[in-house]
Amino acid sequence: MSDLAWIDAALTSARPQAIGALLRYFRDLDTAEEAYQEACLRALKTWPDKGPPRDAASWLIMVGRNAALDGVRRKSRLTELPDEDLISDVDDVETPMAERLDGAHYRDDILRLMFICCHPDLPATQQIALALRIVSGLSVKQIAKAFLVGEAAMEQRITRAKARIAKAETPFEAPGPVERAQRIAAVAAMVYLIFNEGYSAGADAAEVRARLSEEAIRLARLLLRLFQTEPEIMGLTALCLLQHARAAARFDADGAIVLLEDQDRSLWKRDMIGEGLALIDKAMRHRRPGPYQIQAAIAALHARAATPADTDWAQIEALYMGLERLTPSPVVTLNRAVAASKARGPAEALALIEPLEGALGGYFYFFGARGAFLLQLGRDDEARQAFDRAISLANTAAEAAHIRGQIDRLQADAKARLA
Repeated sequence: MSDLAWIDAALTSARPQAIGALLRYFRDLDTAEEAYQEACLRALKTWPDKGPPRDAASWLIMVGRNAALDGVRRKSRLTELPDEDLISDVDDVETPMAERLDGAHYRDDILRLMFICCHPDLPATQQIALALRIVSGLSVKQIAKAFLVGEAAMEQRITRAKARIAKAETPFEAPGPVERAQRIAAVAAMVYLIFNEGYSAGADAAEVRARLSEEAIRLARLLLRLFQTEPEIMGLTALCLLQHARAAARFDADGAIVLLEDQDRSLWKRDMIGEGLALIDKAMRHRRPGPYQIQAAIAALHARAATPADTDWAQIEALYMGLERLTPSPVVTLNRAVAASKARGPAEALALIEPLEGALGGYFYFFGARGAFLLQLGRDDEARQAFDRAISLANTAAEAAHIRGQIDRLQADAKARLA
């Protein structure tokens, strides 16, 4: 590993703890971020010659804090700046600094930092952008590219998010048990939003946006280290891993969507699947089911099936029924209907989704599923109408191409019957 590679890995790993601690010291996101950036610059200058510190996060916190305080002194002209060597050469004081950072502060700092990024006053797009910038350290250019917007627009989005947080006067004290539980749920939701931003990308943007899914997995693992006995965090991490493990098989060489039952399972990442399966098995032993655990259990059933025919669709439908009870949603019912069509046939599945049209009248997947059920029932004209509606609602070129393939199949079958 090159000098820059190991330094980059160390800085990325230490970032949430360091910025979280600096935020606790200075109670201002911009100041904390600037202090961390200054510490990173000094790390790039000193680490290649002196080697890595014993505790990278502690080193960055102390150097960043000193740099920020020096900036305040410089502006106020209260004291003369200390000699550069006194700031950069911190080997003598690194161990005492590490000892002063107790585990409780470490956990609270990171949780506070992530919670601030998913502040309830912020829309989801700003939550994700802020988390990727502050917690993950992605550049504005990288985030803008992933969201397919201009750099100026993304910079403005992040700036607005910071302004809203400052205006809300978010408290920086360590949260109590009740608030901590609420924060964990909010942070988990934000992490899964980041994952879905990457997972839902079409083939044309898959390479760029795959980093979002990978970053979400890194953040989920970080949460899991902080809350090792929390089954929903286990479920969230397992869900992200099991879904991302199939990424290489989700599109063909032309960028067209490949349905789960048609995917080349040899392309699935077995090590990632193994990690996800172990986590969901461990979570379920706690006997405290939650939405992430149930979704991960569904993904696990798909992952464990050697072939599409081996999929336990009856159990998947039962899990979706459990998810409906925990988080009632027309989208959950739609997914349950897909499982029902495999387990009990398209007629029952169609009956399940017919009442959903009012709620899902603008949802691509509703009309795609409806068209597929109608096609299986031989109701070709109605299927064509549903597919036409799905194309008009497609979010990506790959979605539209997939539905056009279904229409082509309808036309081919019609010609065969006339021949």
